Amino acid sequence: MQLSAITLDCADPLALADFYHRATGLPLHPRNHAEFAGVVQPAGGLLIGFQRVAGYRAPNWPAQDVPQQLHLDFDVDDLAAAEARLLALGAVRPEHQPDAGRFLVLTDPAGHPFCLSPRVATAATGSAATGSVTAAP
Repeated sequence: MQLSAITLDCADPLALADFYHRATGLPLHPRNHAEFAGVVQPAGGLLIGFQRVAGYRAPNWPAQDVPQQLHLDFDVDDLAAAEARLLALGAVRPEHQPDAGRFLVLTDPAGHPFCLSPRVATAATGSAATGSVTAAP
């Protein structure tokens, strides 16, 4: 069994696919339409999909009156630069930041929270190590 897609509910799949396309550089899926759209890793990799839901209610992170249901984590080389670029694309920085020293929480234009973690080089190997967290923010 292989994970092939992660799909988020939203009101406007095309707009959310465009946000993640511009945020990650991943190509838009070639068969995007008003009810379902996505971005996909090249060569048949993981699809991040966005499906239209009538009456969609955005999560209100960190409150749980409308639960976040899931969140995405992204590793970045420069936390401040990534934040500035994503804010310019339409992301929002919630006031509540549970561990600003380790990661940063933003929300996408549909209200889904996602985390940015700094990518750090390990001294022993010189390779990149993730700063990602596995727990929900």
